[in-house]
Amino acid sequence: MTATYESADEVLAAYRPVMHAIAAAGGPSCEVVLHNLDGADVDLRHTIMAIENGHVTGRAVGGPSTSLGLNVVKNRHDDHDAFGYRGFTADGRELRCSSVYFRNGGGDIVASLCINLDLSAMQQARTLLDALLPTPEPETPTPPDEHIGRDLVSVMDAMIGEAIADVGRPVAQMSRDDKIGVLQRLDASGATQMRKSVETIAVRLGISRVTAYAYLDEARRAGV
Repeated sequence: MTATYESADEVLAAYRPVMHAIAAAGGPSCEVVLHNLDGADVDLRHTIMAIENGHVTGRAVGGPSTSLGLNVVKNRHDDHDAFGYRGFTADGRELRCSSVYFRNGGGDIVASLCINLDLSAMQQARTLLDALLPTPEPETPTPPDEHIGRDLVSVMDAMIGEAIADVGRPVAQMSRDDKIGVLQRLDASGATQMRKSVETIAVRLGISRVTAYAYLDEARRAGV
């Protein structure tokens, strides 16, 4: 039977030593973070309750959630556990990440434990080896799974930039449907839950705030 915890504080009390052990075993490139996701009114700008090796992403206690946390809060009863997925820091470094979510007796998520391994050193070593050894043509990289920043504004900006880039044409050349598609993707990822997110998206898409909300309504109707 899976253990339950009635609050994020209970999770912290149980897993604080585990966090230290993981970070010590993984070394200075291994960040371990515990996020408080308890309650519908949780402040996503300040979810970090405890962190080891915070220099990996430049975050500290009181720091923000990531792009994945937005979707978790939007869908609290879904299974969000994920292992070995890609993450990216605000300065573009690639991470290998795993996240486990803890629930209360009612099945609601109250906290998450995330492990983020900075791959920079290994990638540098691989680059040196690639210069000496023949390697196959690299595959086209897949879009990042997670955006991690020092504050929620930078997380949101990265999510908007990715959604725009995926359209495959400059904003000035986007059609109305293209822009609705951007809003649909950002809404599905939880980005539109952030404070003043729609206004920020409107600026990036070169449309008015009123038009952005109209496009968002249309995107939601299309997704029903």
